[in-house]
Amino acid sequence: MRGPDVPAKALDARALAALAANPGCARRAILDGAGVDKARLATALGAPSGFGQSQFALTRGNAFEARVKADGGAELLRLVHARLDPGAEPPAGAAVPDLTAHGPEGRTARTALALREATRAGGWTLLDHPMLALDVAGSLAFLEPDAVVVHPDGGWSVVEIKSFPMVDGAADPAKAGAAARQAAVYVLALEQVAARLDPVPEVRHQVLLVCPKDFSNLPAGSAVDIRKQRAVTARQLARLTRIEEIADTLPEGTCFAPDRPAEELTAAVEAVPAAYAPECLSACELAFHCRERARAAGAVTRLGRPLRAELGGLATVAEVLSAARGVSGDPADPAVAALRRAAALRAEALRTAAERAAPLPADDPSVSAGEVRACP
Repeated sequence: MRGPDVPAKALDARALAALAANPGCARRAILDGAGVDKARLATALGAPSGFGQSQFALTRGNAFEARVKADGGAELLRLVHARLDPGAEPPAGAAVPDLTAHGPEGRTARTALALREATRAGGWTLLDHPMLALDVAGSLAFLEPDAVVVHPDGGWSVVEIKSFPMVDGAADPAKAGAAARQAAVYVLALEQVAARLDPVPEVRHQVLLVCPKDFSNLPAGSAVDIRKQRAVTARQLARLTRIEEIADTLPEGTCFAPDRPAEELTAAVEAVPAAYAPECLSACELAFHCRERARAAGAVTRLGRPLRAELGGLATVAEVLSAARGVSGDPADPAVAALRRAAALRAEALRTAAERAAPLPADDPSVSAGEVRACP
């Protein structure tokens, strides 16, 4: 589907978190499952996306991560001990196993082996960029967290290293929330690895978020409880339609290769239903294209998910206006009844305002001369 000579784009935790936040979007599910580069696809469709990090942000983030992990991860382990496990023995030193292997499958197997050995050995172990695998709607996603730490008691913790600042001990709520959702995906993948061990080690639901302190390059850590994000992500991923079921509904020969003609690409993309919402603008490369289509169709989804949920079966702005005017719609439908009530209140308010604004006639005997002069 992505084209015979087009390399697959890896499905990472950021993409999985965005997919879990919008499980009804079959378009994103099939494109991510097929490994399509949605940024190139959006450009080929004539709706390039500004989604993603700048090169400066990537360089700064890599430099900060290297500083945090310097000296065998001494500073990172100090933060893990202080924020997640203060009752454990301080990490005077830690094992840092070599996780290199051939291909993502080999790295996944090597990570699982390293986790098992570290759990049995006890002590502190730092896994730098391990590789985890997670089955998502029939497609295997390989995930690479910044770090996983094995505690002396055998518990496992995820570490997320971000380049946005932590000012006065608190990070930006939106960015911290996105990091928590991303970490929840890693926790789910770790739980699958842990389930294959006997006894099953504990995968901690508190992750360590490491950010620059204030506006310096010094690391600061914060413990983040991701139980809620983990439960929501697990539920949403379980609701995803399997990739092969979506593919079976597409026309034969559907292809999303970015070198195809724009008309052919548009037809291929439109063959897969989307579930656009304003939140997609910060999470999906195809958001601008889907927004244009939603506007052209008059879809109410472009006004936000809460409003869409309140409107029930009314899917377009035209249907909403028609129901509000009493032209269509079932009066027994709560959404239709609420719209008609709102339309009646609006009409009454406009009529009252017009009556109050109308000038009074000068020959009205019930109005004094002073009142007439005071009228606008």
